[in-house]
Amino acid sequence: MRSAVGALLLLGTGCFAEELPLRMAVTDGWAMPMVQIDRGRPTQGIIPDVLVSLATRVGVPAEFHVLSRARLAGAMERGEIDIRCYVSPDWLDDRDNYLWSVPLFFQRDLLVGAPGTPSKVVPAALGKQPIGTVLGYTYPTLDLLFDNGQLQRDDARSQEQVLAKLLAGRYRYGVTNQWALDWFNQRHPVDQQLHQVAILQEQELSCYVRKDPKIPTQRILQILSDMKASGEIDAIVQLYTGRSAESESGARSP
Repeated sequence: MRSAVGALLLLGTGCFAEELPLRMAVTDGWAMPMVQIDRGRPTQGIIPDVLVSLATRVGVPAEFHVLSRARLAGAMERGEIDIRCYVSPDWLDDRDNYLWSVPLFFQRDLLVGAPGTPSKVVPAALGKQPIGTVLGYTYPTLDLLFDNGQLQRDDARSQEQVLAKLLAGRYRYGVTNQWALDWFNQRHPVDQQLHQVAILQEQELSCYVRKDPKIPTQRILQILSDMKASGEIDAIVQLYTGRSAESESGARSP
C-alpha cells in the first residue's frame, strides 16, 4: 500500500524547508492499521496518513515523534509535541492548555479470545487468569477486576504483540480494538483467527493541539474539521480497514 508518509519526506526537504515543522505524536503501542513503525519511524497507517494530509494542507512539514503511552502527556506539557491524535478528552487531567478538534475517529475496544474459547463471555465472570494488555494503557471497564486480583495484566509493547501472544497460547483472552483485530485476522487462516468475546468500550476520539502562538492552532482545527466533513478521514480509514463510517455507525451498540 502506498503511504503518504514517504511522500512527505520529499516535501519536507523542498518547499517546506524554511517552515517550522508540526511536531506530531505517534504511540509506539499502536499496531496496523493505525500505524506501522519501522526503525523508530512511522511508514504507513491511518494516523500518519491523516497527519501527513493535515500538514500538507497547513503548509508545513510533519515531524513524527514516536513515544510510549506513558511519555505522551509529559511531552505535550513540556512543549515537545504540538499535536496528538486518536485521543479522548476523558484521558487527560489537564485540558486547559489545549484545544480539541471535532470527533474524528470511532474506537471499539474489545476483549478477544483465542481459537476454542467461548464466543461470548462476561469479564466479571471469568476465573482468575492473565489478560493480554498493552504496557501503559488503562482499561476502565476492567480496572476493578485488575485491582482486586481476579484478572492479571500481562503487558506487551504493542497491540500486535498482544494478539500474537494470544494466538501463541500465552493467555486465553486479550484486549485490543476492532481495527487491530480485523487487520490481524486478515493475515491468518480461519482456524487461527481470534474472535470478539465482549465489547468493553466504544468512544469517539479526536486530536488536540497545544495553545501556542507559534502554532496555527485554529487553522489546524478547521482543516481537521474540513477533512472529516468532506469524508477524507473516513476514506483513509476505509482504505485500510474496509469499514465505512456508515458501517461503523451501524455496528455500534445501542
